[in-house]
Amino acid sequence: MNPRDERPTPLRAPWSHTSRPVPRTVVRPIQIFMQREASGGIVLAIAAVVALAWANLDIDSYSGLWDTHLRLSLGGWVFDESLRHVVNDGLMTLFFFVIGLEVKREFTVGELQDRRAALLPLFAAIGGMAVPALAYITITRGHIGAQGWGIPMATDIAFALGVLALLGHRVPLSLKVLLLGIAVIDDIGAILVIAIFYSHDITVGWLLVAAVGLLSIEACKRLHIRAVPIYITLGIAVWLATFESGIHATIAGVIIGLITPARPFQNSDAVSDAAHSIAHETTAEHDDPDEDAAHWRRLAWLSKQSISPLALAQHTLHPWTSYVILPLFALANVGIVITPSSVVDTLTSPIGTGVLIGLVVGKPVGVLVGSALAVRFGIAHLPSEIRWLHVAGVGALSGIGFTVSIFITALAFESSSTVISATFAVLVASCIAGVVGALLLTYAHRRSTGTVAHDSDNL
Repeated sequence: MNPRDERPTPLRAPWSHTSRPVPRTVVRPIQIFMQREASGGIVLAIAAVVALAWANLDIDSYSGLWDTHLRLSLGGWVFDESLRHVVNDGLMTLFFFVIGLEVKREFTVGELQDRRAALLPLFAAIGGMAVPALAYITITRGHIGAQGWGIPMATDIAFALGVLALLGHRVPLSLKVLLLGIAVIDDIGAILVIAIFYSHDITVGWLLVAAVGLLSIEACKRLHIRAVPIYITLGIAVWLATFESGIHATIAGVIIGLITPARPFQNSDAVSDAAHSIAHETTAEHDDPDEDAAHWRRLAWLSKQSISPLALAQHTLHPWTSYVILPLFALANVGIVITPSSVVDTLTSPIGTGVLIGLVVGKPVGVLVGSALAVRFGIAHLPSEIRWLHVAGVGALSGIGFTVSIFITALAFESSSTVISATFAVLVASCIAGVVGALLLTYAHRRSTGTVAHDSDNL
């Protein structure tokens, strides 16, 4: 009998998908959890709780770990930073790189590629950044900490979308698009604020080196160079030059993300034709199982080339940023000692009040005002299934500042006591914003379903 006429051997499932005890009881539940949209926010929340518990139970061991210095030297160049700064200045660069990828994706092939559709979240985000910043400036005017006005401007995408995911079908799909658009534009605003207002002692020489590195990456793109190690090397060089220039090093990650190609190198139709051709050329009649290895290697290469570098990088790094880097950031920065007196002092201080009012009140008011102006002047329109109560709920959720707000806090203040006060205010404000946003969206859902039921009764 011809081997081709025999029933083909079925594909073997990977170990994680087998019925063995460990994959079935441990690995697959973890994989299912990680596929949920709210999982990143849940892991981040757990890390924050662990950091708070650790710091309040044993502040010496907590500070002792994160204040430990890592020292590297190469010739005359010396890198000497604490583990906390390694996380904030180094690992967080990958997080901001992923943000740059998300921004690039949304504006090229995502929900915001339609400029008309992007106008509503654009105006909502501008209002959601301007009003909290103005509220903070007004409250802290004449007091220590006025430079922290960028803290209440930010939105934590992981937490905000996580809360929205927990609400499930109680919110319309277009509301997720609106929140994602607001968060993406908020990220752009936060990045600009960090680059322009929270960079110090700029060294022009290193800045020129970073620019040359970025131009080299762009040149490699135009020459269709596809060797990943070259881009990694140039990316590290750009990060190092940016770090030495005085501009916060995470900005390098954002810019590299923004110039990452969003289109694949190979057309998917051409790759599909090549796959059929390769499958036709191979045979199962020979004894050597690797006789057709060259064909399959070419197909594997073509398959990878049919996915854009942006999508590949995002797919590779997103789990690392969501489940490793951001939790490490929370562990390194959220560990603050909480006492009854410190709570009262923080929440009644100008900084604490400014952060609370900015995130809890300023964000929803700003989002509502920005959206209303865009709709009022005919610049944009609300999707048919969205009501103004939905917009208020999204505005409240955008007040979950957390990651980026705490990140800006560390840049804005030098005094550890001020950083601790602002961080605690961000935590409280983010919790309140999340609860208020969930309640508003739940109430909006009940009103909309009640209206539908009432209308159907009248038919």
